[in-house]
Amino acid sequence: MREPKIWSRREAEIDSNPSLSILTTLWDQPRWLEAYHLYDQHGSELFEQICELPEYYLTRTENGILEHHAADVIDLAPVACVTELGAGYSKKTVHLLTEQLRQRGAAIFAPIDVSLAGLVASRDAVQRAFPAIDFHGLHARYEAGFAAIDKGLPTLFVFLGSTIGNFNHTDFPRFFRALSAAMGPDDYLLLGADRIKDSTILEKAYNDSRGITRDFILNAFDHINRLLESNFQRAKMRYYSWFNPEWQQIEMYAAAVEEHEIRFPTVGASFGWRKDEKILVEISRKFDPIRLQEQLRFFDLRPVEHFTDPNEWLSVLLFKKQS
Repeated sequence: MREPKIWSRREAEIDSNPSLSILTTLWDQPRWLEAYHLYDQHGSELFEQICELPEYYLTRTENGILEHHAADVIDLAPVACVTELGAGYSKKTVHLLTEQLRQRGAAIFAPIDVSLAGLVASRDAVQRAFPAIDFHGLHARYEAGFAAIDKGLPTLFVFLGSTIGNFNHTDFPRFFRALSAAMGPDDYLLLGADRIKDSTILEKAYNDSRGITRDFILNAFDHINRLLESNFQRAKMRYYSWFNPEWQQIEMYAAAVEEHEIRFPTVGASFGWRKDEKILVEISRKFDPIRLQEQLRFFDLRPVEHFTDPNEWLSVLLFKKQS
């Protein structure tokens, strides 16, 4: 069923070949999954619950930065369109939209997300709060979404939640090369990045006392079962996470509590999941903001401003596309 004001390009369908994207990583050494499999409808709902947890400081810290500095961001980035990557419910972006309307009197909002439920919620919330905003939701993965934005339309690309931390060391440069190539000469990037800090704070944020993060990570296997008719069982796996100091990242795994066979009948494949063998479901890298700014210069993104919180736990960085 098509949703009003939300578009999906046929060539950008999220799971056009789910077995290929899932099985190639599960047969890798070690086994892992692409993080977008976390975001079926239930996964998106669980992530919204995570954002409200007391241990998960990222959302409220970043929201505070945007609440205090949205006027500065919009003043420094004279654009006609705000495009949020991985928009979810767009709760933090309202500060930017409020300032865009106040300073410019009009705005186009074009959020991009793999979660249709998230886009629907974003559309409904934005239309209630900002009836003057022209909403154009894009149901797509990032690359397909931002490639559809008109380069002649001055745009602020917004990438919050330290989602860049989910990219491994191969995906990170690939993503920024593609984003830079899709940006026009009058475009800007607003990037949220979680900073390196005490490992105790980090590990609590990804292993909360209510177990919602555990449910979020293990829900990916329920999603895979629906896609491939596989037989992953929650009772035979446990959640494990830790901060890897060498790679400066949180790593979130599902580990087998006993040896058993995982079957994929639709493709005639199976593997033995050994006891204590881990499948990496998601990473969350942490950053030195100065080093990150210098790194993005190599993708033709010039640092404009650096916003942070009183604890200096998280950075929101504004970049300008260089011609």
